[in-house]
Amino acid sequence: MAARWADDSPREILFIAHRIPYPPDRGDKIRSYNELRHLARLAPVHLAALADDPRDLLHDEVLAELTVSHCIRPRTIARAQAAVTGLLRREPMSVAMFRDKALQDYVDRIVATRPLAAVFVYSGNMAVYVPPLPDGTRFVMDFCDADSVKFAAYGARGSGPLAWINRREGRLLGALEANVSRRADASLIISRAEAGVFAALPGADMSRMTVIGNGVDLDVFDPVRGYPIPEALQALPGPRILFTGQMDYRPNIEAVTDFADGAMPIIRQRFPDAQFLIVGRNPAEAVRALGQRSGIVVTGEVPDTRGWLMAADVVVAPLRHARGIQNKVLEAMAMARPVVASTAAAEGLDVEPGQELLVAADAAEEARQVIAILSDPARAYQLGLAARRRVEERYSWDAALAPLAGLVLGHDG
Repeated sequence: MAARWADDSPREILFIAHRIPYPPDRGDKIRSYNELRHLARLAPVHLAALADDPRDLLHDEVLAELTVSHCIRPRTIARAQAAVTGLLRREPMSVAMFRDKALQDYVDRIVATRPLAAVFVYSGNMAVYVPPLPDGTRFVMDFCDADSVKFAAYGARGSGPLAWINRREGRLLGALEANVSRRADASLIISRAEAGVFAALPGADMSRMTVIGNGVDLDVFDPVRGYPIPEALQALPGPRILFTGQMDYRPNIEAVTDFADGAMPIIRQRFPDAQFLIVGRNPAEAVRALGQRSGIVVTGEVPDTRGWLMAADVVVAPLRHARGIQNKVLEAMAMARPVVASTAAAEGLDVEPGQELLVAADAAEEARQVIAILSDPARAYQLGLAARRRVEERYSWDAALAPLAGLVLGHDG
């Protein structure tokens, strides 16, 4: 398609995301929000996104400050319906779940009528929204991580119909991700380790792939400001071991269950009053059941995690199947908390294990590392200080997203 815009025309950006990038209160929304905010400094932005929480339809005022236009559509397709639709259309369930005609119409209208420098897409399953683009309009894809590998792993570990669905999802989504990597002018991936995973996808094009990791808002997560201990904690004994995350997300469910089963009994032999605090919205039934055990507290959604972080003696990230760089780890480090992370959760981080956080291979090792921190407050304090210094040096969002200008606009500014 021939270019339609004069060289001196104002250039704009269309940002497409599978979930509204506000408020930045879960991992994917934290990354996409900071990308949106960064891109809005470069050029006027149009936003197309879906919302899976009715409250996420109430942020027009904030979005108006970041965008020149936006279309936020409620996601109404349930997982079961998406599975059936995906089978009928021979496409990934992850694509069927996020299809919306009104959102597609908005995207098509913006592409047809606005002088776009680039279309920026967050999450591989949203790449299907991108129509043929005019010459000179770049397509930039933020995969973040290879979602297909997660589904393939679920399929390999499971059995029965659900395992078959996951294996199919992994296969079809992997083919889609590889195809998009060949189509995009530039692709983003969250870590070098994840780039290695993506490179193993048949047909993946790594020649235009750039590693852009996550960051953390150092002003928002600042231990110097001080935060009051949440009222729910004031009557609890200690010490306090904290996990934060979206608690209907399968890797988080598996993480807290494994830690509760494998690590907490060992820790409570040494610290009988130790409390495992599971903080995050939408706890699944399996997570709520953990809250019935002695020494385990399941809070559900809280208005602000920073008070919980400041009240924690140690923060744990016992994920067995982590993808990319964990925001929960960066936020805890920014708040100068000692962190014990699984090998998978620490994999993408540019840190010195043993100096800026502790890494454990399994639940028994996590228990030993937590006990070591709780037994040595001076070391815990030094670990926290070193963690804060490291995120200040390496993980500000401005530093993490600095390459975006060149990738999106095709130059350095």
